[in-house]
Amino acid sequence: MSRRLTLRPLSTLRIAVLTGVAAGALLVPATAAFATDPTPTPGATDSTSADKEALAKKKAEDARTLKEAEARKAMEAQKRGGYPRGGVAAGEAPAKDDNTGTLIGSATGALLLAGAGTYVLRRRTTARREG
Repeated sequence: MSRRLTLRPLSTLRIAVLTGVAAGALLVPATAAFATDPTPTPGATDSTSADKEALAKKKAEDARTLKEAEARKAMEAQKRGGYPRGGVAAGEAPAKDDNTGTLIGSATGALLLAGAGTYVLRRRTTARREG
């Protein structure tokens, strides 16, 4: 028997089709990023200068009412005996940025992977020696 690798025409066709499908799956989304017309067209949601002025006035009014509401809350809290205390000021422990669990999990995974690889290599060499 020849040790030369031979491919049948059908398997070659399958490989070509699968390669084409994979390339298409990668290239089609990338082609959607290119626009055919570089000039933007005005959409239905584009606003006029009057709409922009009305939107700016509404934002200013909302900011003013929010500031007034915060001032009222502060005045009420001061009347009740001071500002409410919360978080660390109330005795809560600050959050710790501890990555020990992540490091232990990563090290354990690496050791398990190394052990499995060693087991497979030893098994292969034993199988070669025996026959």
